[in-house]
Amino acid sequence: MTEPSYLAAIRESYDTVADDYVNVAPARFAEDALGRGMLAAFAESVRANGGRPVADVGCGPGHVTVHLDSLGVSASGVDLSPRMVEIARRAYPALRFDVGSMTALDFPDGHLGGIVAWWSIFHLPPEALPVVFAEFHRTLAPGGLLLVGFHVGDGRLRPERAYGHPVSYDTHLLQPDDLGELLHRAGMVVTARLVEEPGGTRPQACLLARKPDPLQGYDHR
Repeated sequence: MTEPSYLAAIRESYDTVADDYVNVAPARFAEDALGRGMLAAFAESVRANGGRPVADVGCGPGHVTVHLDSLGVSASGVDLSPRMVEIARRAYPALRFDVGSMTALDFPDGHLGGIVAWWSIFHLPPEALPVVFAEFHRTLAPGGLLLVGFHVGDGRLRPERAYGHPVSYDTHLLQPDDLGELLHRAGMVVTARLVEEPGGTRPQACLLARKPDPLQGYDHR
């Protein structure tokens, strides 16, 4: 099966920027108190729901994966970029990192207690998101949680450079209500959201969703 061109562009771009990205992204994450708060709530809920493994999908150099590990969940990372995975493995040898695509996750059905997609879906065209969310739903156990972080807005950006290097990916801005509807169609229930007010920079948002568990009475509405 031929790989979509957008996946090749994402892989090539992040392989190119990886060595400089690792000097920027972890520092930004360290300043994101609101985002870390959502991750803490996510981790607490995963632990309360049985503590199944968590996948950090689009993990980059692994800084969010190791943060999840520090919050008491069994976390591993998946990224499309082999160079990013190489950096993550070297930095955090005690954790597992694999090269893979969120469009076809290498996990059995119902295996995961949680998935984090931390600013990793916004390079995907909107028409690809139903496939990705179906994979998230497939691999989550009943009652499993999904936390998605993304940039708020409308339309598509086509940056020519990032982190000091040429890139060929697109950046897609998303509205929380639209993303929530896509999650609903994939069989997920959005349980919480965090949306920054518009300011000097592009607003960001997080959605927390759950795969319904009939035994616990979570319905799909």
